[in-house]
Amino acid sequence: MSLPALTLALQAAQLSSRELSSCDLLDAVLGAHAGRGDEANAVVGLRAEAARAEAVEADERLTRGEPLSRIDGIPVLIKDNMVQRGEETTCASRILEGFVSPYDSAAVTCLREAGAVIVGRSNMDEFAMGSSTENSIHGPSRNPWDLERSPGGSSGGAAASVASGLVAGALGSDTGGSIRQPAAFCGVVGMKPTYGRVSRWGLVAFASSLDQIGPLARTAEDAAILLGILAGHDPRDSTSLAEPVPDYCSALDGDVRGLRIGIPKEFFEAEGADPVVLEVVREAIAELERAGAKTLAVTLPHTPYAIAAYYLIATAEASSNLARYDGARYGHRSKKARTLSEMYTLSRSEGFGTEVKRRILLGTYVLSAGYYDAYYRKAQQVRTLLRSDFEKAFEVCDVIATPTSPEVAFRIGEKSDDPLKMYLSDIYTVSANLAGIPGISIPAGFAHELPVGLQLLGRSLDEATLLRAADTFQRRTDHHAQTPRGWLR
Repeated sequence: MSLPALTLALQAAQLSSRELSSCDLLDAVLGAHAGRGDEANAVVGLRAEAARAEAVEADERLTRGEPLSRIDGIPVLIKDNMVQRGEETTCASRILEGFVSPYDSAAVTCLREAGAVIVGRSNMDEFAMGSSTENSIHGPSRNPWDLERSPGGSSGGAAASVASGLVAGALGSDTGGSIRQPAAFCGVVGMKPTYGRVSRWGLVAFASSLDQIGPLARTAEDAAILLGILAGHDPRDSTSLAEPVPDYCSALDGDVRGLRIGIPKEFFEAEGADPVVLEVVREAIAELERAGAKTLAVTLPHTPYAIAAYYLIATAEASSNLARYDGARYGHRSKKARTLSEMYTLSRSEGFGTEVKRRILLGTYVLSAGYYDAYYRKAQQVRTLLRSDFEKAFEVCDVIATPTSPEVAFRIGEKSDDPLKMYLSDIYTVSANLAGIPGISIPAGFAHELPVGLQLLGRSLDEATLLRAADTFQRRTDHHAQTPRGWLR
């Protein structure tokens, strides 16, 4: 069976028609993982026996003729920062090695209630802090298009698993582009919903005002299916929005006539952007024009300040959120400690990786007395200006089109010694998180024989329009159908 040829929607159709069983699909996943799947190092917690039991239950529901959800019986992966009861969750960090959750996250609950088969956890940057999936105790994930290159981060394992055809869908988290940038690097679809659209209950926090869970898949239709399962109000999450959830799949009518696409010059004039990547993105936008959309110039004048604001706000929140890992209650505790103070210091020194330590130190600094107003408060003011920029732009357009990343996937190790260069990989994605708006990355074509992503940004809670535009583009192109050589089975 060639899983890369089967989208989530096709798997659902073949399950319904009895051409396939859930156990068939799981066998294909386990077989692929035992073969080339390990080369990408995308999966860090395979749960073969538990997944088998879930697949058998799904097949029994099918046999009984029970109403099925659109992902019932379909294997999916979750990122290693979403807790599930009775299973280890490490966030790719030594400090959480061996931690077993006593409860399911909201996202896992949604998947379970829909009948999905959770086959395991995907690799990630430690505590979702990174743009390359190199900062992991499990070792770096690799891009199926070129195993010497990064799949992006921090949801690199999820993107690589979809690109390689291991699974048709996976869940990631996006704090500053951690779904969209890996999706672009690996040639798949990745969506960050509106902040609050999907519950963060049980998502291990990095930066609480920025984190959001979303789907990675091969097509916009598959992303719409997964988002429909995940979205909705959750009273356990104080930031969850009590707003109705539309039928995203019904919005995929293939019609973008009259859709107004804003083109922000700030995103196409950024220093260091690969001109070949920009040309691929411009051609993708032209394809939407040929489908009937209209383009117009818009301006987002505070975009140049987004990276600085993001890395102040995100690190400040990380410093606060990660203070709970002290060796006292759960996670790693140093065996060298003789006093309480040593337990705190040594447990954190041994448990956290270099990038996490760097961000904790930066965040603690910007929150400290004498620097709070100069850095953190000013960053929050910039955040307000960025949100205002988008609000003004959406007065004249329906979506905004940009590159997802200024470059194609870089080589593993290429940016490890230059944190600033790595941070600039997020230049096109962080603004959406700061503003809280939805964004999607879709395969736009290829540059230097590697995938390029087109990013579409939309109004708050208007994921449906983004999915409609993305689906229309995919009906007219076949970039999303291209797969890395050697991964078809």
